[in-house]
Amino acid sequence: MEVKLTRRSILVGSLAAAAAASAPQSQSTASGKGRNIIFVLTDDQRYDALGFLKPQTFLQTPNMDRLAQEGAYCKNAFVTTSLCSPSRASILTGKYAFQHRVVDNNTPMPPGMVFFPHYLQQAGYKTAFIGKWHMGNAGDQPQPGFDHWVSFKGQGTYLPSPNGLNVDGQHVPQKGYITDELTDYALNWLDQQPKDQPYFLYLSHKAVHSDFIPPERYKGKYDKETFVMPESAAMPKNPDEPRPMWVQNQRNSWHGIGYPYHDANMSIGDYYKRYAETLLAVDDSLGRIFQTLEKRGEMNSTMVALSGDNGFCFGEHGLIDKRQAYEESIRVPLLIRCPELIKPKTVVTEDVANIDFMPTFLEVAGVESPKDIAGASFLPMLQGKKIPWRDNLLYSYYWERNFPQTPTIHAIRTDRFKYVHYYGIWDCDELYDLQEDPHELRNLIYSQDHQKIIADLKKRLFTELEAKGGMYIPLFPDSGAQMNHRNPDGSHAADFPAEMYKKPQTAAPH
Repeated sequence: MEVKLTRRSILVGSLAAAAAASAPQSQSTASGKGRNIIFVLTDDQRYDALGFLKPQTFLQTPNMDRLAQEGAYCKNAFVTTSLCSPSRASILTGKYAFQHRVVDNNTPMPPGMVFFPHYLQQAGYKTAFIGKWHMGNAGDQPQPGFDHWVSFKGQGTYLPSPNGLNVDGQHVPQKGYITDELTDYALNWLDQQPKDQPYFLYLSHKAVHSDFIPPERYKGKYDKETFVMPESAAMPKNPDEPRPMWVQNQRNSWHGIGYPYHDANMSIGDYYKRYAETLLAVDDSLGRIFQTLEKRGEMNSTMVALSGDNGFCFGEHGLIDKRQAYEESIRVPLLIRCPELIKPKTVVTEDVANIDFMPTFLEVAGVESPKDIAGASFLPMLQGKKIPWRDNLLYSYYWERNFPQTPTIHAIRTDRFKYVHYYGIWDCDELYDLQEDPHELRNLIYSQDHQKIIADLKKRLFTELEAKGGMYIPLFPDSGAQMNHRNPDGSHAADFPAEMYKKPQTAAPH
């Protein structure tokens, strides 16, 4: 089936026509049935939490490394909002947060929201969702678009808890370690699928969301290893550098290295080691999927994709967690294997985003994408083909009263520059030259040599937002507690950037 897509102004030229022209005539397997797809979503797995990238010398992910070695590694994969619920909604709808309206973890899904597995069902696929849903505080009840359902409330728990699991509308106890148990459910469902039945499996892990609890088999594995703090974790050496005040102030907060989760004694290095140990169970899960596909004779024909819902900071800029527009927050891993479609060791360098997952999976299944989505299929790029593509990436995050440390953010990123625009605070914006300064250490917002670039990016940012319906700020009633404390023995409030001080020329009027 020919895929018809629209991108509106975000693409250069007519992407819809080019994508259709460059796409294979059929994505079905040699047997003629629709291609099976397995999508594994991890939680808070940052872009470089992959063994072959060696972000820390000790981190290991042998099965994820195999996925990249035998398929495609998308080295520039992003989320359009670095927060659980908005990102997951973007994956399932192909839309930005300001379009699907699930703008934070508390906002409910709008009535009638359609998820892309619904279109797969219409094409004859059997679909299953297994794992963490956590979209707009929706609970654990089965959602439209899935024939089989296994989930839990909210974040769930690594170890058995009273809430248990919801299996097709029936509550059952959680029996063991969550990553292993979700994998058991996933593989049991796979084994029930007839060989002539196309399927889509969405395995959505709780891991590696905090608080990290590795399985017993990996506890303490990295205790003796050395964690290297990122360069940007240090306080700026030059007090006059134009660092946003909110970033400096967040160091002493729930999401800062000076008072992480309001624990002044927490070691970021030990925290990362538990993260890496917890990730090993996810890697084991991927290995078990490989074994099942090999046993079923579907290893070459099935598309297996792995990505994360958002990135995560471990000390970068003095911060932990996500939400901000820094690279460690907005970039995610993206590995895709399907030998019948993708050559081994393929590297995709273009910027792809979570809004592109839906149309890509639909094209693989031979299903037409809706015309109102923001994403586009990057399947041709996985196959080594050049197609017209976006020349910038749009990012948004909306201030949460529960976590008031991070302001509302709109950003635009090209392959060279990133411009970050803040809303509702008295502070400076940010501009980074990602080629010269990949770790975002030097804010160029006041550089006279870059004012034209800033003006151009700001214009493009608001042009994009206006074209896509993003010119509004959501407001909702308060819900939940505020994590707004500071350590009285920690760092004090930051001063304004020197560039914001200006002496009066004349006496101020009374």
